[in-house]
Amino acid sequence: MVTIHWKAAGVPLEGMAKATGAFIDKLTKWLARRGARTAWLWVHENTGDKCWHAHILIHIPAACVNGLPAAQKRWLKQITGRPYSANIIHSDPIGGRLGLELSNPPLHQKNCEAVLSYVLKGRDPDKPQGVIVGRRCSTSQNIGRKARAERGGGG
Repeated sequence: MVTIHWKAAGVPLEGMAKATGAFIDKLTKWLARRGARTAWLWVHENTGDKCWHAHILIHIPAACVNGLPAAQKRWLKQITGRPYSANIIHSDPIGGRLGLELSNPPLHQKNCEAVLSYVLKGRDPDKPQGVIVGRRCSTSQNIGRKARAERGGGG
């Protein structure tokens, strides 16, 4: 899971959707150059002291993890035009450690469910996630509504 605090990065609320799209584009191209296909979803929030930010759930193959932090900081500098500063981006494997999906699949599944519930908390009317300009959430096409329908997984 990747969380980007766009306000802290100097991106205005009106620019968050474009910035998130640019980040995901850079990330998926970076993975493709390493021979990796991926799937992702993102959610925008604008709450409390965190202000506007994005949560991105994305599959990163273990072989690609080592070079990712430096690349993410470089992309943020390209997107914002500002040097990276601490606490703008947070990337953590679901469950807190790499390889959990192999070493303990049931625990990994439980952690995946918890993270998905966390990023979808805005669907609960009692937990509003603030004003957003543009889309609140999206997925990669390979797991989107049309792809799920074609696989018989519904809409």
